[in-house]
Amino acid sequence: MRLIRTITAVTLSLALILSSMTSLQAAPARIKDIVDMEGVRENQLVGYGLVVGLNGTGDSLNNSPFTKQSLQSMLERLGVNTQGENVRTANVAAVMVTANLPPFSTQGSRMDVSVAALGDADSLQGGTLLVTPLLGADGEVYAIAQGPVLINGFSAQGDAASVISGVPTTGRISSGALIEREIDFHLGSQHSLRLALRNPDLTTARRIALAVNDFIGAPTAVPEDPATVRLTLPRNFNGNIVDLLTDIEQLIVQTDQTAKIVIDENSGIIVMGKDVRVSSVAVAQSNLTVTIAENPEVVQPNPLTLGQTAVEPNTNLNVNQSDTALQVVNESVTLQQLVDGLNALGISPRDLIAILQAIKATGALQAEIEVL
Repeated sequence: MRLIRTITAVTLSLALILSSMTSLQAAPARIKDIVDMEGVRENQLVGYGLVVGLNGTGDSLNNSPFTKQSLQSMLERLGVNTQGENVRTANVAAVMVTANLPPFSTQGSRMDVSVAALGDADSLQGGTLLVTPLLGADGEVYAIAQGPVLINGFSAQGDAASVISGVPTTGRISSGALIEREIDFHLGSQHSLRLALRNPDLTTARRIALAVNDFIGAPTAVPEDPATVRLTLPRNFNGNIVDLLTDIEQLIVQTDQTAKIVIDENSGIIVMGKDVRVSSVAVAQSNLTVTIAENPEVVQPNPLTLGQTAVEPNTNLNVNQSDTALQVVNESVTLQQLVDGLNALGISPRDLIAILQAIKATGALQAEIEVL
């Protein structure tokens, strides 16, 4: 009996350990956090306008003729004729205004807009954007923007020095656009809808469909490809597509991903996925450093001679080569073991990028390398 109890306790302990390890390795997420719904999307808007009220930091009208033309056209619409006049104001800047129209936005609601200088303005600090229509890709006006521009930087200068903090030629207007046109899309009247995975994967798409069908109790979801799961409203469902989405968006799905290594060569950043594996390989790495320093010397002529002062070059050249012995990176089972094996080489991230690419070339790296 004692032996049976001991075996039972050990079995339960192992089961608990394995279950905890499985939960640590899994990557569960809600369906609403890993998919986008068809038709539920933002729309980009753009417009051209004028920012006024700048303290002499606007466009120089001689170098920005479009600013001068826009200013004259605006004044003419307001009943001020400046044709043929020499306008030399420096308090106006031409800007591009951009915004993202939120989904299901209604007439009269507001949204934020971003403003960026188009000419040679030095700063948009203290400026006010005049009425600017914001157009969609179809050329229709969907919003009107206007208001004071808030920037995150500043610029100041004197006769012999200047300082610039941040980017003073870009800014933002909080709730600066008034929505005038709605996008005609009725989600509640749909009987079929597609869910688009933000990270396409066949396994994840199938798991989403299985989770939805198990919850509804009917073949409601069908995976069409790695990035799409089609959702169909069941005939006996008590509600519309919005009710169905509300019911399933909280379902937990264990996501999956391909083994990938992302490398940014400009900054030396390396990001590895948890499924990256490497076979046993031997790696050796050598660094060669060449230092050249110029220390020119001034040579004076002897007294009472006709010689001239000259500069004689003096170059110090130093070559330093450090070799690393051949190191073995054992076959890894987990990402931590792979990282520990690579860190044991004592190399910099720049050298690690070249080593990973070389290991991939030998076929010992079971992962995809993506270079940004």
